[in-house]
Amino acid sequence: MVKYGLDYTRCRWILPLLLGIGVIFGIIALAGRGWLESQTLPYVQQASLWENCRRPNQGGEWSCESLMGYAWGRAAAATYLVGFLLLVICFALAIIAFAIDTLRFNFIRGIGGLLFVAAVFSIMGLVIYPVKFSSEIEMTGINMFSWAYGFGWTTAIMEICLGFFFCCLPNYEDQILGNVKPTYFYSSP
Repeated sequence: MVKYGLDYTRCRWILPLLLGIGVIFGIIALAGRGWLESQTLPYVQQASLWENCRRPNQGGEWSCESLMGYAWGRAAAATYLVGFLLLVICFALAIIAFAIDTLRFNFIRGIGGLLFVAAVFSIMGLVIYPVKFSSEIEMTGINMFSWAYGFGWTTAIMEICLGFFFCCLPNYEDQILGNVKPTYFYSSP
């Protein structure tokens, strides 16, 4: 943003936009039924963060059980949900921070710190889920952690990367606001 001379007024909304994309990915992960799926036919198992569904044969009915009956299911859902809520709070704070004409760079660094906390909670939920699911629930067939679980990891990685950007942005305050004279690499004969 700074190195290549992008104007601050044109690119000030890039970081809040990326946070918004992270929020969308988090919603997909929370609502998606593809945390764990059968890898091959016949598809006999499908799980989300909230429930595990099975069917005995190809044409049979799905029977679902809630994962909230397990302590680890509640812990995984709670920690991932706390991380998601912190991400939504960071998104709202970033909108406020970048909407103000005089940018408060210490406020932006605080958003970066909060993003790191959100990433810790999200990663805790993303680690608890597969470890306890595979050890405590009987799985039939060949299963894989699927697309919704991948969206959860994408959200956590975005929280970490955007945390670095928000924390490092205040180091370039003068360049962003245009308070530095340009340096010309010109040598006179």
